[in-house]
Amino acid sequence: MTIAIQPEDVLVVVDVQYDFLPGGSLAVAGGDEIVPLINKLAQKFRNVVLTQDWHPADHISFASQHAGKAPFETIELDYGIQVLWPDHCVWQTRGAEISTDLDIPHAQLIIRKGYNRQIDSYSGFQEADRETLTGLAGYLNERDVGRLFVVGLATDFCVAWTALDGAAGGFDVTVIEDATRAINADGSLEKAWADMDEAGVARVMSREILG
Repeated sequence: MTIAIQPEDVLVVVDVQYDFLPGGSLAVAGGDEIVPLINKLAQKFRNVVLTQDWHPADHISFASQHAGKAPFETIELDYGIQVLWPDHCVWQTRGAEISTDLDIPHAQLIIRKGYNRQIDSYSGFQEADRETLTGLAGYLNERDVGRLFVVGLATDFCVAWTALDGAAGGFDVTVIEDATRAINADGSLEKAWADMDEAGVARVMSREILG
């Protein structure tokens, strides 16, 4: 059965940036494999929104900013547990750029996130303090859009958090599973899918849309 994409539906393309692709500082295995598929899916959507990780060089989520800490260790910050990452998506660097292989000229909006030095931001909707909003929900509500279909990198972090916050905000959210790839550190992918299932986020494969 093919899912019919309606004119008001939105494709949300999460963080398809060079630092998350092979050769990048926080490369997601197989991240480049989904780009042609996302391009094909995007042709089905009138409305496309992109998110872009966009960090200052001294961002609090970077392991390099914490003496004696290594990437993928965790620390406690004011807003909770923070995974420490390799430096990535530093503004005005190539690693922060959206891949030029992403061919979606009709994309209407780029939401930058993580530019606040003191707060990480996985979700396209709000920062990790769970208080600071990006404005994406307001944009989508003003546009009176339909369902959200989420793709991109990485499944278990920015894709999942965006999907969960979308659902919490009252949107009908579906993740297109084969148009995402995961970091999958310490069971993070399994937990992300469990959280999304519990929140009512649907999961489909691209063939159900492309036919």
